[in-house]
Amino acid sequence: MDMNRLIHLYGGEEQAKTQLARFENLKKEFARRFGNSDDTEIISAPGRTEIVGNHTDHNFGCVLAASVDLDTVAVARKSGNSIVTLYSEGYDEPFTVDVSDLTMHPEEKETTFALIRGVAAFLKEAGFEIGGFDACVTSSVLRGSGLSSSAAFEVLLVSINDALFNAWTVDPELNAKISQKAENQYFLKPCGLMDQMASAVGGLVFIDFENGGAKVEALKYNFSEKGYDVCVVSAGGDHGNLTNEYAAVPAEMKNVASLLGAGVLREVADQIEGKIPFLKGKASDRAILRALHFADENARVIEMAKALKNDDLKAFLDGVIESGESSWKLLQNLCVPGRDNQEMPLALEMSRRILKNAGGAWRIHGGGFAGTILAFVPKHLMVEYTDKMNAVFGEGAVKPLYVRPEGAVWLK
Repeated sequence: MDMNRLIHLYGGEEQAKTQLARFENLKKEFARRFGNSDDTEIISAPGRTEIVGNHTDHNFGCVLAASVDLDTVAVARKSGNSIVTLYSEGYDEPFTVDVSDLTMHPEEKETTFALIRGVAAFLKEAGFEIGGFDACVTSSVLRGSGLSSSAAFEVLLVSINDALFNAWTVDPELNAKISQKAENQYFLKPCGLMDQMASAVGGLVFIDFENGGAKVEALKYNFSEKGYDVCVVSAGGDHGNLTNEYAAVPAEMKNVASLLGAGVLREVADQIEGKIPFLKGKASDRAILRALHFADENARVIEMAKALKNDDLKAFLDGVIESGESSWKLLQNLCVPGRDNQEMPLALEMSRRILKNAGGAWRIHGGGFAGTILAFVPKHLMVEYTDKMNAVFGEGAVKPLYVRPEGAVWLK
């Protein structure tokens, strides 16, 4: 395997050696499960970090996102029939699906079986070949981490089919859309397109979802060269049982849009503030606040992308903080109603106290309610920040991130 490619993907020689050893261990696991692994393929799909654009994608807004060095990896080969047999690290039994049956199975809701079947169904619908395969999968994108382990897995499934049956001809943007459809229509969990798009396309990207499309613009900005480390902090909690909380956000936003005669808030963002008297009593107060968040956040993303292009780091970091404040006060996706533990607000308040006078920035990361926060930490404060946050949230809670320059890859 090309070490220079691995250095490019994972950020350094030592990181590349670590990944190479990881791949070799996964090949050994494949051989243990299925026999000889000499004819296998290695496919990787990265997790993603949401730089800014909190809950904007599902109402056709804009986001800044980036793929990261934490990824989901498969060793796979054709099975020669229609049966997919997938072993995932941490599970004793395989996920087995016959992809000759591509109908949606309600009993598979919110399971890996649903994603395997859904991805195959939408690939076939798009005119691509599918088939059975054997695979062993491991992931450094921990579940509930806010780095979108589910999207990485979905993009990986599309990529396995692409590598094995289609000679790597599925466009990254189509990969993302197929992945999203599998999650929405087979896994039965609502989501926007940001997570899958960032994983499939890769790098630091500005994505505009206006009219349901996905206009992707690659941005180049090296925060490390500017004296900053980018990291996430795992504050605790699990996304797994929060589907209702996540589903309420786009539903409430779209309810406000409907009252204003539109399908999504992007179409009426400039009207929301002036229409508060009309909306009061017709939509919940929380829905109105969430709609205001969308309008502000969407405009903020566009300005922050311009700031990066103009090398105005201060304006960008100010925008990060403003985004976090809006998520806390307007979007209200930091706390789960009825729960006493408030890990996310605590992590953000600690970050504010450590970083506020040093030029750092902090905000909620991803869907919210549980998982991680995002921080831009001046390098001279990284040790102090890490020690203080780990002391509260556990050793290893702070995870520095490397922006991976490519999305899903077939590592021949």
